[in-house]
Amino acid sequence: MPTDVLDARIIALFTDEPRMSVLEASHTLQVARATVQARLDRMQKAGVISGWGPRIDPAALGYSVLAYCSLTISQDIGHDAVVAALSRIPEIQEIHTVSGESDLLARVAARSNPDLQRVIDSIVATRTIVRSSSVIVLNTHFDGRTLPLLEAASGTDPALLSAADPA
Repeated sequence: MPTDVLDARIIALFTDEPRMSVLEASHTLQVARATVQARLDRMQKAGVISGWGPRIDPAALGYSVLAYCSLTISQDIGHDAVVAALSRIPEIQEIHTVSGESDLLARVAARSNPDLQRVIDSIVATRTIVRSSSVIVLNTHFDGRTLPLLEAASGTDPALLSAADPA
């Protein structure tokens, strides 16, 4: 879906202030409330905006270790059965089918390094995984970064994404 500068400014504003009302956004952006609402509805319908829920920080819940696990599956079982088995492990936050030496890439949260071993053992215990390899995240520099992509897609100058009127 094509986006323009106003779409980018709306998304940037709600990224910075996710609990802001549409009316407040319209005042900040100096456009009609109906325009902001229509743009949000259009972008949500097109899948540009994929959700409005809260982002939960696993570390705040005691899961301070983050790891990525490359998983090689048992080929005779198939991806759907493997993913169904792995979906029962609550510490697996994301799972993606990937190209390369492994079949799946899983993002895993754990309470400690020994707890990560427990999670990996539970992954292997599903009997759907032939081999696993893990890397532990030492530091996250940014996460869930989408505004630069939005800027590129809309051809927007990053300076125009501030809440103030760009004029």
